[in-house]
Amino acid sequence: MVAAIIVGLAFVLAGSKPMGKGLILGTLFSVVNFVIMGQLIPQQLGHSQPKTYLISFGSIVIRYSLLALPLVVALKFEQFNLWTVIVGIFMIQIVILVDHVRKRFSSNPGE
Repeated sequence: MVAAIIVGLAFVLAGSKPMGKGLILGTLFSVVNFVIMGQLIPQQLGHSQPKTYLISFGSIVIRYSLLALPLVVALKFEQFNLWTVIVGIFMIQIVILVDHVRKRFSSNPGE
């Protein structure tokens, strides 16, 4: 989230407010998505198979609906850039991947 705020602020200061606002909006919803995922995964344990499927399906519907909201907002309002909203939605995954690659190719194997 910090990286998105810094990059979003840089966009705003560079005169591209829609891009900065879009990046922050998408990242905010991505963070909320991960929090909801973390809260709902443990609820799938210890239930019968049909109930587990229902909880899983409900989780997917809730999270995908949540991720659709910033896309709809970006399409409806010109104050948000659609492409940076999309990048913001994937920002958490991008940061996780970059951190993993950085650790994998780091000169210190203990890091």
